[in-house]
Amino acid sequence: MQDARNFYINGQWVAPKAGTDFPVIDPSTEEAFATIALGGEVDTNDAVAAAKAAFPKWVVSSKAERVELLETVLEVYKKHSDEMGATISREMGAPIAMSRGDQAASGTSHIAAFIRTLKSFTFEHPLREGAENTHIVHESIGVCALITPWNWPMNQICLKVIPALASGCSMVLKPSEQSPLSAVLFSEIMHEAGVPAGVYNMVNGDGPGVGSQLSAHDDIDMISFTGSTRAGRLITKAAAESVKRVSLELGGKGANIIFADADEKAVKRGAMHCFNNTGQSCNAPTRMLVERARYDEAVEEAKAAADATSVNPASQEGHHIGPLVNEVQFNKVQDLIQVGIDEGANLVAGGVGRPEGLNRGYFVRPTVFADCNNEMRIMREEVFGPVLSMMPFDSEDEAIAIANDTEYGLTNYIQTSDGERARRVARAMRSGMVDINGQSRGSGSPFGGMKQSGNGREGGEWGLEEFLEVKAVGGWPT
Repeated sequence: MQDARNFYINGQWVAPKAGTDFPVIDPSTEEAFATIALGGEVDTNDAVAAAKAAFPKWVVSSKAERVELLETVLEVYKKHSDEMGATISREMGAPIAMSRGDQAASGTSHIAAFIRTLKSFTFEHPLREGAENTHIVHESIGVCALITPWNWPMNQICLKVIPALASGCSMVLKPSEQSPLSAVLFSEIMHEAGVPAGVYNMVNGDGPGVGSQLSAHDDIDMISFTGSTRAGRLITKAAAESVKRVSLELGGKGANIIFADADEKAVKRGAMHCFNNTGQSCNAPTRMLVERARYDEAVEEAKAAADATSVNPASQEGHHIGPLVNEVQFNKVQDLIQVGIDEGANLVAGGVGRPEGLNRGYFVRPTVFADCNNEMRIMREEVFGPVLSMMPFDSEDEAIAIANDTEYGLTNYIQTSDGERARRVARAMRSGMVDINGQSRGSGSPFGGMKQSGNGREGGEWGLEEFLEVKAVGGWPT
């Protein structure tokens, strides 16, 4: 049993002062394999105090110093990449090949992208030509609390920690208690890279504990949170008393609009994207809207994709999906699959229960519902499992209306061979991101949503600006 109870505060690993033991469960076996501590208020206060004390020196560091530090972080991270992949796989159930190639690799990609962004970013500049005596300064917002989820742990940690460092902020990271060991390893990487003491701190805890304490803390200047919309609301309310900045990346219920002229792989591609990471991605295309002329064919293609998706333990090599992260998530997904059946959706693949041959572990069957309508819960709620819901449409306007008829607005998808229509529909989508014909967005593009999918953007210059204040100075000597 791995002992990972200590926190990383002020450049040292320290024992919790008010910690409560919490088991880390392998979702493939349902067995505990490590123990962390959930911090108490005194632990939170110690970490915030360390970040506050370190801020005055770090905020005046030069861009060159920050670039050099991030380049060192990148090299150390690469050295530990395979270990990171194995750690994520064990703690949250991503298959080992996917964990190495996608989960751990996302950290490498984001660190490299922020290095490029930092090198080209202008922190000070005149307002405009002819107004050179008005000077614009982009300066660090201060001490930041970074609260990250379990489903893509390194993706989200690096999207927050790295721009905070690059902007001259100090910080306290609270990773998810469901995937804490990757954050422990990341903290060891930060220490090995020589991040100055107090600039980066890490305290494990849960949302009602450390999460709430950070959200309401008077010495925290900004909260950057990724997680559920419900938790995002609570964080926003807690932060309102001190009027701190709150950046939120929340849930999603992405629509994948497939027109009749889409390429022959569009349906399979959409289904596989939905099932990826066992459906535990906020930007998953979980609503498949298909033009009626192609609908019956699409249902068969989606069924075939689900039936061909194998489910195996996370430790097994190969291309398959693993378990859900924990028992709570397993029960939620099972309940929503049953809701879909009870609401009258046409179950064409999967269903309740574990896949055949897997009697232990939080495994679920890749599931496809057809003939849905947009009032069904499976079309409106974020299932966060490998569950695809399908319905037909008759016109472009109808497809857009259905896609936008949701409280979420994170990512939508369009499949068509008509370039003008693709551009037209993309502009009409009420979401922060749109992907066309399976082409993902480039490294450093902004990630974030509209409506109850949150506010703010992560990645690239937009992600850096989240951690900066803008100061205008009149009478600047020229």
